[in-house]
Amino acid sequence: MDLKVDYAFKQLFGSEKNKDITVVFLNAILDLLVVTNADEWINVEIQFTNKYDMVKRSIYYWSGAYRQPMKKGKTYKELRPVIAINILNFNLFQQTEQFHTTYHLYEDKQKFKLTNVMEFHFIEMVKLIKYWKEDKLDPWNNVLARWLLMLGMVDHRNNQVYRDIFRELEEISMKDKSLKNAFQNWEELSMTQEEYLAYESRLKRVLDEEAAQREAELRIQEAEQRIQQADKRVQQAEERAQQVEQRAEKEAREEIAKSLLQNGMDIELVAKNTKLTKERVLEIWRNI
Repeated sequence: MDLKVDYAFKQLFGSEKNKDITVVFLNAILDLLVVTNADEWINVEIQFTNKYDMVKRSIYYWSGAYRQPMKKGKTYKELRPVIAINILNFNLFQQTEQFHTTYHLYEDKQKFKLTNVMEFHFIEMVKLIKYWKEDKLDPWNNVLARWLLMLGMVDHRNNQVYRDIFRELEEISMKDKSLKNAFQNWEELSMTQEEYLAYESRLKRVLDEEAAQREAELRIQEAEQRIQQADKRVQQAEERAQQVEQRAEKEAREEIAKSLLQNGMDIELVAKNTKLTKERVLEIWRNI
């Protein structure tokens, strides 16, 4: 199973029996000790497909989790910190090559933190794999790197399985009990027919949504191209009409000039009245 598909991720990390590996995974991301009775809420969202407005989406879900404990009789002091973790199967931020970025509220000039109730993490898996390919990751000495490589090892969208990542992590798991347990649970999950059928159903729905979204984008692009082509044709038609109008107007002024010259009007006066150049009036006069 591709663990970046939300169904697989929830089955592995959202299961009560796997609570211990979930804690280790969150510790690696947050660089803090997560305990079951911590006075914090952690909202993990995994996005296989780019839904756009991902930052606003994360803030929206964060606000819901932050407001949720506020019942009648409660005070603002009782609101808990909420940490949002977004694991993305696509690139989001063009400003940085980092695969893991963290955000808080800070004062603009002196950069001191306003509050600890808000914290956002964005993990971009495409950048992570790029780091790994460039030998910039050391899963032996970096706990976060090994867990994220586990998430990125299977890529069903591109029909890719990174077997060299698997071999390295398998070797590391001989010394990392939590990682070994995760591998075992992942394997059991993938071997259960009922679970795998549910996973495939979810994956198909995700890919269908992605295909439909891409098709809609292509239709919009085609419609925009047709509009641009139509606008170009209209512009060309307007230019041709303007040229015809200009030629007709010029021919009419030349006919008037011819008539005036035949009636004996002075060449300069004809040019002034018809707004033709003196040279053109002379040419008409010679033709007469």
